[in-house]
Amino acid sequence: MQNAQRSNMSVSRPPHVDNRVWGDEDEVVAAAVNYAWRRLTRAPDPVSGARSAADLALAAGTAITPWGIGGEAALKLFDRVLAPATRAQNAVTNLAYIPAAPTRAALAFEAVTGAANIFAGTWEAGAGAIHAENEALAWLTKLLGWPDTSAGCFVSGGTSGNLSALVAARTAAAALRSRPTDGWKIVCADSAHSSIRTAAQAMDVEVVTAAVDRRGRLTGAAVSAALDSVDGVFAVVATAGTTNAGLVDDIEGIADACERHRVWLHIDGAYGGAGLAAPSVRHLYSGIERADSFIVDPHKWLFAPYDCCALLYRDPAAARAAHSQSAHYLDAIDRDVHNPADLALHLSRRARGLPFWFSLAVHGTDRYARAVEQTLTTSRLVADAIRTSDHLRLTIDPHLSVLLFERPGWSPQDYASWSARVAQTGAMLCVPTRWNDTTVLRMAFVNPDTRAADVIHVLDTLR
Repeated sequence: MQNAQRSNMSVSRPPHVDNRVWGDEDEVVAAAVNYAWRRLTRAPDPVSGARSAADLALAAGTAITPWGIGGEAALKLFDRVLAPATRAQNAVTNLAYIPAAPTRAALAFEAVTGAANIFAGTWEAGAGAIHAENEALAWLTKLLGWPDTSAGCFVSGGTSGNLSALVAARTAAAALRSRPTDGWKIVCADSAHSSIRTAAQAMDVEVVTAAVDRRGRLTGAAVSAALDSVDGVFAVVATAGTTNAGLVDDIEGIADACERHRVWLHIDGAYGGAGLAAPSVRHLYSGIERADSFIVDPHKWLFAPYDCCALLYRDPAAARAAHSQSAHYLDAIDRDVHNPADLALHLSRRARGLPFWFSLAVHGTDRYARAVEQTLTTSRLVADAIRTSDHLRLTIDPHLSVLLFERPGWSPQDYASWSARVAQTGAMLCVPTRWNDTTVLRMAFVNPDTRAADVIHVLDTLR
């Protein structure tokens, strides 16, 4: 009788009740996908930017509630309040810091990657995605002149990439000699990215600063002098495109010094590594084929969306020794293939290299090389205009696509006022920096759609 009652209760359940925890999400999914398509097909707003925390909190209100606000309200909040309070990184007039200029193909595939929900930490879980990522990494390996046995993975950014590479370098050194009594050390220049000191602090190692030459580059002679005078150095970090000035260190000379002292050479090419694809500047990277590890951020100058850093090892054995995690629940992982989890300081990871791979597959590497060259051409045209100007002065001769220049007679406040004024109008995002203790203006060109004539026109307002 009880069974019959239970059966009747089941049959009498209303036929249209949705018992799924999340309910029917079809409508909100369609709305989100349509919104993404609209964002992809319209130009970014060059005047979008941060609001004060108090102002933004007031405008946004409370979205996370016990009952939810619904898809329509949440999308409207993002579109009208939250998105306009973020900087348009891919605006053609954004020349501040190191902006980003992803292809629309890469941005679109970022949505596909998220929809696929791939765990890409191990081959067993994400073989197809990892295969595609490895194909993109192989193109970078070829640009470096490294052997086919090289390997790497995609991590979130240069900070993570530099830290992972340096952990591998220390592991390699520790396999050859005992820890020095006064600790391990890294050699780099003051111009090295701030993430190198962050990595050193996290690893509890010392940073030894080597002097740069009059042009602002770290040289082989300076590195050799540092290695001769200091014990316990396990890695030297050279920069292929410094963040502040876009300078490429003396990689060939530094590689000579590292080879003589049997020290790991890591190249931070987070911004400037993309220049390897451009024939006009490839000579600046001579010696990079001898480096032990390398990073480049495709989200900077290789037209990928955030966040995407390619980390590569010429010989991945040290990386595996440093980063492979061991646990009972990981025993089944195939260690004979390149598991991204074995090559960096992470385990869980999304397939962040897929949008870069997709854009490369769509457009081809030749078009990528032309796009990098286009930005270099634009920066050279602007540099020439500054050189011939009667009111501006080029601070240093550029190596890549970063320009430092000044308006003689101006104070730091003058620069700040001008920068704020042109940013508010959307004419240009160009902020001051410091070079040799002097305030100057700085522009970084990474967008092939930026036009030199438009930039030069804005610079006329500095008169």
